Amino acid sequence: MNSVVCITSAGILWGIIAIFISLLKNLGFNSLQCVAIRVFFSALCLVIYLSICKLKIEFRDIIYFLGTGIFSIIFFNYCYFEAIEVIGGVAIPALLLYMAPIFVMIRSFFFFHEKLNKQKILALIMTIIGLCFITGAFSQEVNLSGKAILLGLGAGFGYALYSIFSKMIIDKYEAVTIITYTFIVATIGSIPLSGVIYHVDELLSLQAIIAIIGLAIFCTVMPFLLYTTGLKKLEAGKASILATIEPIVSAIVGLIFFQEVFDLTKILGMICIISAILILNLNLVKAKSVN
Repeated sequence: MNSVVCITSAGILWGIIAIFISLLKNLGFNSLQCVAIRVFFSALCLVIYLSICKLKIEFRDIIYFLGTGIFSIIFFNYCYFEAIEVIGGVAIPALLLYMAPIFVMIRSFFFFHEKLNKQKILALIMTIIGLCFITGAFSQEVNLSGKAILLGLGAGFGYALYSIFSKMIIDKYEAVTIITYTFIVATIGSIPLSGVIYHVDELLSLQAIIAIIGLAIFCTVMPFLLYTTGLKKLEAGKASILATIEPIVSAIVGLIFFQEVFDLTKILGMICIISAILILNLNLVKAKSVN
């Protein structure tokens, strides 16, 4: 499957996550418990799916899975949810979270020697402007504390770490092996902290089961498989920008399911992000024609 299709499909699937999170929140689960439920059932699905041979890894590579599982999945979720609580809204934390492409491009430049050409920089600028429009950052007057800014940037930093750590071992292991160990590690780290084991009864309701299936399979296993597969043939910086189609889908989901306002600023934001994706795609086509 085309790498661009894989990455953008992952972003679309991540964009519908609010539907299933809202079901769990309505049952009384807090943010950290939602994270624990997500990673546990995702890991369970993956372990059942995989054969024993695909689960084999070299012991020395555990460090990379600690990176993707603890420092990325758990860390960025914790920072993101804390930022929402401190700020009292989701728009600004979401904007800071999706600063991830900046972190990815900078680290990819140093670690993987990926070039920072004009197309990438232009696409990055268009992405940031688009995210500001979609999240409402241009229209809201928000007084941010130092703690709130650090939490938001921490979320973006942690979010970006998945691309970096995965890229380091993508040629050694299959995508499914990488995400399986990522979520096994994340499960081990999050279950004791979340206290979700004291709410097992609530997980047996029909609403919770629907939420778990949607969250684990459609919003976690499938998009992470697609994203990690796309990283095999695509630079981490480009992949991170392509995945920002997620807030576009989130805005549409908010309109349809949560009656959120869909105004001109969100439309402008979508145009900016789609333009950024098109700029990267044109760059990819030119590179292929040269080769």
